[in-house]
Amino acid sequence: MIKQLSLTARLSLMFMLAVTGVLGAAGFFFYQLSQHHFDELDRHALEDKLQASRELLKGLDDMAQFDALRPQLQALLGGHSDLAARIVDAKGQVLFAETGTTHAASEHRHGANNAKAQREARRWHRRAGVVEVAGRPVSVELALDVTTHKVFLQSLARWLWGALAVCALISGVLGWLVTRRGLRPLREVTQVAASVSARSLTERIPTESTPAELQQLVLAFNAMLARLEDAFVRLSNFSADIAHELRTPLSNLMTHTEVVLSRARSREDYQETLYSNLDELRRMARMIDDMLFLAKADNGLIVPESQPIELHALCEQLQEFYQLTADERGIRFALSGDAHIQGDPAMLRRALSNLFSNALRYTPGGGTIRLDIEAGEQGALLRVGNPGATIAEQHIPRLFDRFYRVDPARREGNPNNAGLGLAITRSIVEAHQGEIHCISQDGWTSFDLLFRPHRT
Repeated sequence: MIKQLSLTARLSLMFMLAVTGVLGAAGFFFYQLSQHHFDELDRHALEDKLQASRELLKGLDDMAQFDALRPQLQALLGGHSDLAARIVDAKGQVLFAETGTTHAASEHRHGANNAKAQREARRWHRRAGVVEVAGRPVSVELALDVTTHKVFLQSLARWLWGALAVCALISGVLGWLVTRRGLRPLREVTQVAASVSARSLTERIPTESTPAELQQLVLAFNAMLARLEDAFVRLSNFSADIAHELRTPLSNLMTHTEVVLSRARSREDYQETLYSNLDELRRMARMIDDMLFLAKADNGLIVPESQPIELHALCEQLQEFYQLTADERGIRFALSGDAHIQGDPAMLRRALSNLFSNALRYTPGGGTIRLDIEAGEQGALLRVGNPGATIAEQHIPRLFDRFYRVDPARREGNPNNAGLGLAITRSIVEAHQGEIHCISQDGWTSFDLLFRPHRT
């Protein structure tokens, strides 16, 4: 299998091809322009000589006067190293001939045998014209030696090809250097990605020296690292909280069991110990069920049923369930409003039970828990509010975290409270495409649940 070229090699090759193509096109047009320039010069030179010869020959009234015109023709057409001229009458008789000094010198050096070969080796531009002299046509034939121009153009072509090859190599090297330097931020991303581990999630790629084309990539990568760091911290805290919460009931079970087994006991003592152990096991079972529920919610495995629900009737059922506990402390419920939503009755009953339980726990004796239901354009709003101690502002964003308690001692007096109720409530509300917020000020705390209209 052919190995794929690296990105640096690809960009370098593309840069080299682009530069070579531009320089090649520029060299081609320069060569064509130079050739056209020399061709125009040669054409104008022959046209001028031909026109001047015509003017001289037109002035003759008789061919017998041609010899008197020969000095002027010699001055016009002779003495040029690169010009050959011939004037021929209608019978083919040569009246005037000038071979050019260069051609003559070449014939003298190489001899008559090589004269024809020398003429054929050289490059000529020819021009001819006919003039009426005393009623007889006379032909003027001119030939300009352009060998020097052709040799120059051939040398120019060789230089251009050589320069193009050198420029291609230089552009390839420069392209590799520039590309390698330009892709340095990409290598930094790779290095940071390769070095990411549980202990280095705080690493971030600096954005100050990052090109604009890679800004979005670097920002997205840094945001991903931030999310991973936050998730890892939450997972670490969650694991520590699980260990802490499970350690207490396990310690209680072990202690009770060791005490009972330390000596012989009566049947009643064994039963009491087993009942106590059973309570701890039930508490652990509830905690494990809650953690499994949250784990499913995090992975999107909680799919609520869609049934019509009257929030007023649902709150009345829960109010009746908690009425006995409320009466013991002189706490009243005040329910108002109504709204209809689509959802899972069992899941919503569990979510609201957590809020009712918290409200009863923190409401002082003789207080009133308010349940306000409103139906609006944004959806159905259910507000559960109770009087009590104001929750500090720094605790509110973390109220819905797992195992989080406002009490720094991590215990709130109830052994059945594991700090998972609000986390479960939020998961249920979000599974119903809703939102939940907490507001606590001036001795009043309320939880607002907003259920948006159901869309099919």
